[in-house]
Amino acid sequence: MAGDIPGKLTDSAGRTGTIGLLKTLNRDELLEVLSQGFCQHCEALLEERIHQLLNKRGSESGSESTVTSNNTLSNPVTGKQLARTSPPPPAANSDILLNDGLGGSGSTSSDNGLSEEQKEHIRFSQVVRKKDFVHMEKINGKSMNVLKGLELHTKVFNAEEQKKIVECVYNLQRMGQKGQLRDRTYSEPRKWMRGKGRVTIQFGCCYNYAVDKKGNPPGILREEEVDPLPPLFKQMIKRMVRWHVLPTMCVPNSCIVNIYDEGDCIPPHIDHHDFLRPFCTVSFLTQCNILFGSSLKIVSPGEFSGPVSIPLPVGSVLILNGNGADIAKHCVPAVPGKRISITFRRMDESKLPYKFLPDPELSRIKPFIVSPSSAPQGHHQKPVINSSFVKAIIQQNQHRNDQVIKDKPDREATKTTKNDSFLCGNDDFPPLGKASKGASRR
Repeated sequence: MAGDIPGKLTDSAGRTGTIGLLKTLNRDELLEVLSQGFCQHCEALLEERIHQLLNKRGSESGSESTVTSNNTLSNPVTGKQLARTSPPPPAANSDILLNDGLGGSGSTSSDNGLSEEQKEHIRFSQVVRKKDFVHMEKINGKSMNVLKGLELHTKVFNAEEQKKIVECVYNLQRMGQKGQLRDRTYSEPRKWMRGKGRVTIQFGCCYNYAVDKKGNPPGILREEEVDPLPPLFKQMIKRMVRWHVLPTMCVPNSCIVNIYDEGDCIPPHIDHHDFLRPFCTVSFLTQCNILFGSSLKIVSPGEFSGPVSIPLPVGSVLILNGNGADIAKHCVPAVPGKRISITFRRMDESKLPYKFLPDPELSRIKPFIVSPSSAPQGHHQKPVINSSFVKAIIQQNQHRNDQVIKDKPDREATKTTKNDSFLCGNDDFPPLGKASKGASRR
């Protein structure tokens, strides 16, 4: 399932294809085939289908024979215990929720006496949106707010969701190190200098940071193929569009994951116009600062200076649009600890990879509808929630989120060596398709 099967497969009855062959196998042979393991995407799809079948069987027969004593289901393929879920009502839009954050993982619509829509409304109302960034500079003799178009949305992803996303990223990194991702998807260059050599993982398209050995200029390499967006990343996109963080007319169809060690950085740049505006960056693990300005300077290896520094809290989404994306450069100085960022962007239609296929799942996202009384009316303003019951739920949820962050061990923190020289050139961004010496290639 993870790759193409060479040759033409035909079963004994003359039926062609993998499905035809599977139909010729008995139960034990099927279990043997399914027990060999799958790539991450196929396993997620298989698990989703198992859930659907088990829910369908439960609704039709009312039988509890497959439910274990702790109210979980056993995946017959992997043996992993799966949370028993009930089919959500179509109007709840719960398929786009990573975790409602109020009733814990696997919560049903009856938890806390609130429906999925009510719980989503509470989460939506807690998002803090800052859109009033201002820094005036002289550009071509005219005074201009070079930060116009920047937005910072915090509390978009709670602690439990962040943990799930981070675990997904580390799993993707392990897949890349084992050669289980496409060659141009995963890049892990040698760390030859402080600030150089962060790990990158690209989905949707292969972006070339600098002129490569073949003479290709910076931009999307249309003839190259990378892996498609992982299912969890599509859930993140749905969340951001539905919660009015990203507009419906610019739904991302590509992304790049940056995995930073302590001391890693991103030098000053403006994102290529092969990607439309707006685009966004989601931050995880460690809060860091991002610098903005029409002129940013290199101070020392991994260190830069600029007129504006904006903190990026974990779980926050920074939107870059307008002057903030096209006039002001931005950079991330050496980070203080392990950090992960995921930058979601939509490709220009004229720059799409030749074999790119639109994902229908991302074409049907509808923004969350709120009443005028509950919609944010200004920066840092939130709807007033009068119910003491709902307030208690929010406080309980916040306490749990804080505890998850407090208890989470920092196993991944690493140290990098210092170097006296720092060159700003083609090596500022990692070359594509190169992994560490220990990584095997497919």
